[in-house]
Amino acid sequence: MTAVSARPTTPGRTYDELVAGVRAGALGPDPRTLSVAVAFTTRQAVRHDGRGTGYRNEVLSLRLAEAVGSCAVEPGELPDSALDDCVGADVARLLGHPLPAVRVAALDAYLMHIAPHTPERGARPLALPAGSSLEKSRARARAVAELLDLPAGGRVLVVGVVNSLLEALRSRELGYVPCDLKGGVTEWGERIVTDALAAVRSCDALLVSGMTLGNGTFEPLREHALRHDKQLVMFAQTGSAVLPRFLGHGVSAVCAEPYPFFWLDGGPGVVHRYRCSGGGR
Repeated sequence: MTAVSARPTTPGRTYDELVAGVRAGALGPDPRTLSVAVAFTTRQAVRHDGRGTGYRNEVLSLRLAEAVGSCAVEPGELPDSALDDCVGADVARLLGHPLPAVRVAALDAYLMHIAPHTPERGARPLALPAGSSLEKSRARARAVAELLDLPAGGRVLVVGVVNSLLEALRSRELGYVPCDLKGGVTEWGERIVTDALAAVRSCDALLVSGMTLGNGTFEPLREHALRHDKQLVMFAQTGSAVLPRFLGHGVSAVCAEPYPFFWLDGGPGVVHRYRCSGGGR
């Protein structure tokens, strides 16, 4: 793993402050002057070979010039009218949309447009090899897990359960508490808790999905990590351009994966990793 001491320009102290800065044009072009040309959803159902459980994904994506911003949603919760609302609308208007997924995808698209993932901005690309869905899932999981700096025996709160990610932690002899709003059990029959804030106190570090941006749970987790000086590593298909803005303000590392995601085809792919030296502060 290549560790990078990086603090992207104009980091966010809170999510609301970041949004306010974008609305005010403090980070780049006035968002009222930029319009979304294309809005689309990507839906999948998957059960990897050899796995006993499967899952479904649904993601809203917005195209702004050359950039695509995305926010995952619970399958079936996004109304068809959301796409019509987005097409042709300016970013400022979408940042005030009643649906959180639209607001997050619009912010992600704007930040991807003004500051794509490049080495000059602190990103380090990591190639994902071609392979089966399970092979690519495991490769992505290793890329994420490598950003955690914990000795064997450490305990990680994993928010947004991905079995390949849990597998990667198990291979490093790290304990974990799986957490997901859907509940249920992991591939190994472990109970998945639903209250992240109740579980985080017993954990040494946090490994958190970008989906927390869309469901409103990111800020409390960021604040906990900052207050208790714990590592907070984000794995981000949702908000891949948003979360690096919080490096040094509770977030210690990000594995950013903008659209197209690893699960869309069997060819090679890439993720972009950021790491902030000195922990989350």
